[in-house]
Amino acid sequence: MYDLVEAAVQAAVDGGARYADARVMETRAESMSARNGVVEALDRQQSAGIGVRALIGSSWGFFAVADLGAEAARRAGEQAASVARASARVSGRELLLAAATPVTGSWASECREDPWAVTLAEKGDRLESVTRTMLAHGADLAEASHRIWDTRKWLFSSEGHRVDQHIVECGAAMSATAVGENETQRRSYPGIRGQYGTRGWELVRELDLPANAPRIAEEARALLTAPACPALDATDLILGSEQMALQIHESVGHAVELDRILGWEAAFAGTSWLDLAQMGSLRFGSGRMNITADATLPGALGSFGYDDEGTPAHAVDIVRDGIWVGVLSGRDSAALAGIDSGGAVRAAGFNRIPMVRMTNVGLLPGDNSLEEMIAATDDGVLMDTNRSWSIDDKRLNFQFGCEIGWEIKGGKRGRMLRNPTYTGISPRFWGSMDMVGNRSEWTFWGTPNCGKGQPMQVGHTGHPAVPARFRGIRVGVSG
Repeated sequence: MYDLVEAAVQAAVDGGARYADARVMETRAESMSARNGVVEALDRQQSAGIGVRALIGSSWGFFAVADLGAEAARRAGEQAASVARASARVSGRELLLAAATPVTGSWASECREDPWAVTLAEKGDRLESVTRTMLAHGADLAEASHRIWDTRKWLFSSEGHRVDQHIVECGAAMSATAVGENETQRRSYPGIRGQYGTRGWELVRELDLPANAPRIAEEARALLTAPACPALDATDLILGSEQMALQIHESVGHAVELDRILGWEAAFAGTSWLDLAQMGSLRFGSGRMNITADATLPGALGSFGYDDEGTPAHAVDIVRDGIWVGVLSGRDSAALAGIDSGGAVRAAGFNRIPMVRMTNVGLLPGDNSLEEMIAATDDGVLMDTNRSWSIDDKRLNFQFGCEIGWEIKGGKRGRMLRNPTYTGISPRFWGSMDMVGNRSEWTFWGTPNCGKGQPMQVGHTGHPAVPARFRGIRVGVSG
């Protein structure tokens, strides 16, 4: 494969590119889903091709072909340079790249049990069984699924980067829906999207769907008659780690993507309320807020050895002691900001141009346990498992709904609450955080469906999270 990417890069350089890189990607994916005791869908896909970037003047050119022949590789390089040359006719200052030391290396994610070696019969039996269990425990609709991805990459650049990677990702999800006279209620496990990581089938086994199926079905049924979450202008709010992952993703992760901050990107998630001139001084949250973007975390869905520019994976401080100190960046955006590349550039496939994506953007653990937070709360609400999300195009004002809540009175968890929601403004909300879960509750949540870009790219991101408490939060829906 290196012969192909080197040939593509040389063709782009011969076409006038002052920098070029090429990626061969081979991918295969499997998804299976069951509903009410029957496997209803099985899909297997695979693709292979080469994508080439070429930089001329102010502009990138990109071209991709689903052909791993030598002539196709050279043609892709020539066409990438041609696109860049045409784009550079639009006036603009020369696009620079942050300095990088060329690297040579290989990387593979840990995979203790090959998910492709597990038979389809075993996979299907597991999904059918857990959906039947949920039906037996009160669900009217029971669904379960798994997904697997296997990606191989070879990257070469005109500066001498030469890296290859093999990344295996998988995970599973299930949900129980109960239907009442006036509404439906749903409970999901492990979360609304399931749980995914850069691991093998051992992750699915560890999730233990069979053991959790009765509980989530019973909770979905119980929510039909639970009291509604009260509307309160200001109360203590404790969020479970799965909801915290969504909170981080939407109000921090997208907001600190440097291409959004610079105004280069606005699709799907808008731009950002952050001003680059304030990085290093802006208070994003309370002193207990510490956020990193760390692509080196073992098994997390946003982990890799090198990004798609060849930058080695490393941790980047995003918020330190409540102060905004870092961003998600690639070499071009980092050069404009005068910083080192954050190594956060990835493409969803060989036929998509690499762009700034979240890695593992997560909240570092604190000193408290969830039970300690509950015990320290006289009057509040505990919420978990995301149900809905809404946030403005600056990633500033938001309202999120959860599948389940519990009333907290006198330091004890009380009655279950249905349809809990909360709202806030990002820096005020994060500024109210006063208790943070400890390392024993740190979970590397995986989000396999983050959309960005046009044409759309579906990215895989990770969000390490712990439970946390926030003071004076508006919850519920006012009539």
